[in-house]
Amino acid sequence: MNRLIASTFTALALSLQAVAANEHVLSFTPKDGAGGGKHIVLLSGDEEYRSEEALPMLGKLLAEKHGFKTTVLFSIGEDGTINPNKGDSVEGIEALDSADLVIMLLRFRHWPDDKMAKFDAYLKSGKPIIALRTSTHAFNIKDGKYADYSWTAKGNWPGGFGRHILGETWVSHWGKHKKEGCLGVVEEANAASPILRGVEAVFADSDVYEAAPPADAKILMRGKVLAGMTADTPPAIYSKKNKGGQEQDVNAPMMPIVWTREVDNGSGTKNKILCTTMGAATDLKNEGLRRLVTNGAYHLLGLEVPAKADVAVEGYNPTMYGFDGFKKGVKVADLKH
Repeated sequence: MNRLIASTFTALALSLQAVAANEHVLSFTPKDGAGGGKHIVLLSGDEEYRSEEALPMLGKLLAEKHGFKTTVLFSIGEDGTINPNKGDSVEGIEALDSADLVIMLLRFRHWPDDKMAKFDAYLKSGKPIIALRTSTHAFNIKDGKYADYSWTAKGNWPGGFGRHILGETWVSHWGKHKKEGCLGVVEEANAASPILRGVEAVFADSDVYEAAPPADAKILMRGKVLAGMTADTPPAIYSKKNKGGQEQDVNAPMMPIVWTREVDNGSGTKNKILCTTMGAATDLKNEGLRRLVTNGAYHLLGLEVPAKADVAVEGYNPTMYGFDGFKKGVKVADLKH
């Protein structure tokens, strides 16, 4: 047994050395704070919503304001620059070996088996996940060992990782894309959740997704579809058909946009999940949404959620979402300041 423990620590130390030596990995050293150095790994990799800008901001915030150790991972192109269009790339995935929490904003990733094995091991360990926006359709793996993760999966995990683990997969834009924003409305039955502590005035300029999480999910917030792209615009008024073919008012009922659940991953452990269909980089300009994610990190790690977590950030001016709209030529080293 002692030999096994020693070999495990040796493997972990080697993984940490590999991550530290990887020039494509962004790490933030924890300052004093209630996070106590717990390790959060933030997985960026989506073509549209600028996760490569949002997650470094969150990583820095969680380290400097709350005392978490944070590691941000990226998709890297052949030229060594950040390229979210590289769906088969994730650098430094060994960081998951020592992760206590994952925060992810992925879309249609098709990582090779050795990379997926690290993510699969993290999931099967029963550790928690905070999933943002397109993480409901994080993977698009056509076949092979990890095909069940794909959003198109029909076998052991119908609907893939999103539906089976998070509670929903990709369905549709419920609000009109780039025309109708989202106002967060707290679900009164669950308003006492620690994740909502100090959370006010949540607004996202990305639209509401159609979502119907399972009965075991606890809905914390619903999304009011607005007639415009600012928080002060009135609610949208029209009806449309949902996935089941039923015609309904776009805001009656409002779609869930934040929920939690605890799910059996099939390996004898359970994962605590916080999922939100908000999370574009521009959404995270909103203080309420940043606080919700920060609170989620505390809560899922078993820590006391602050009465009003400090989520102030400076100089955060993210790029508007859109395909192929990422900043070209940026290296991870450019973000280390």
